Amino acid sequence: MYLSTQDQLEDFCQKIAGEKIVAVDTEFLRERTYFPKLCLVQVGAGGLTAAVDPILIEDLSPLARIFEDPTVTKVLHACGQDLEVLLDGMGCVCAPVFDTQLAAAFLGLRQQVSYGSLVESYCGVRLPKAESLTDWSRRPLDAEQLEYAEDDVRYLPGIYERMVAELARLDRLGWVSPEMDALCDPAKIRRDPSEAFLRLRRSGSLTRRQLAVAREVCAWREGVAAERDVPRKWVVSDEVVVEACKRTPGSLDRLRRIRGTEQLSDRDARGLIDAVARGVACPAEECPRVTKHVRPSAETEGVIDLMYAVLRLVSERSGVATQLIATRDDLLDFLQDRRRSPLSRDWRWELAGETLDRLLSGEVGLTVKAGKIELL
Repeated sequence: MYLSTQDQLEDFCQKIAGEKIVAVDTEFLRERTYFPKLCLVQVGAGGLTAAVDPILIEDLSPLARIFEDPTVTKVLHACGQDLEVLLDGMGCVCAPVFDTQLAAAFLGLRQQVSYGSLVESYCGVRLPKAESLTDWSRRPLDAEQLEYAEDDVRYLPGIYERMVAELARLDRLGWVSPEMDALCDPAKIRRDPSEAFLRLRRSGSLTRRQLAVAREVCAWREGVAAERDVPRKWVVSDEVVVEACKRTPGSLDRLRRIRGTEQLSDRDARGLIDAVARGVACPAEECPRVTKHVRPSAETEGVIDLMYAVLRLVSERSGVATQLIATRDDLLDFLQDRRRSPLSRDWRWELAGETLDRLLSGEVGLTVKAGKIELL
């Protein structure tokens, strides 16, 4: 169904009222804007699928109430961007959610399995890719586009039911639930301008003081980009931000010496300079902490290699993706301070942390049998 009027949307929402499982997907554009432009919302429930047109329907509140209903599980695939888009486009925090990509990593599939691969694996259906670069903001949409869009939710309810059954059989629902809950934490979905500097590329060489400047400059950039609804890089690039943090220009003349600032109007240039000044004036104790991993010694690298071999063995035996359990950085953290490591808590301890702890204590070792690594 293609829903392009208020009456159609309200009728559809009444039909799926009472359903406890609702599949959700979105189509959006964000190449030329700061806020993603919501172009289509696909919904599947109770054997029905619909493509809701948010460009033509002004009031999406009937759908938002379903998405926010705590008794309804929203099933999505790789939901990170979708949750952000639904918050921006519909003003709703979609919860609770079940992410089939995340669940797949607990069930023997690779951590970032595509939706197409998942549908082929669970349903034996190979989905077309012809519309993957469609401009979803253009109207009218044709039947082929709508079919493609609805395919993104058509198979999710069935996949969800099979996944939940598999997780229950393996006694892993308790592992998965906290991971799913974390996905729809509003604090992670909403943008905090004061944390934008954490995503600044090439910032690894900055000192704490320079990071304080980066925090202010990036927050200023977020504000300008949001006000004008343009990509943040259109305001000023990451490369220029990093250079400004290192040079801390206090005047227009000094700022203009940085290549790439010529696109800035005098007003924006002064805004950037003021942000730099705020960072320079930040009290030392309030400067961001530099979280850098010191390159491990050769001996430590050898220990991590051994730990990673154990981790891969655990992953192969359990079917839980290696990167979901831990990264090499996580292994280093566990080696240096086990009490603070995620590997010392909850399902990660049960699955791998305890074995790694015993390895580091000399209680278990590794050997090779029939060409395969085995625990001693």
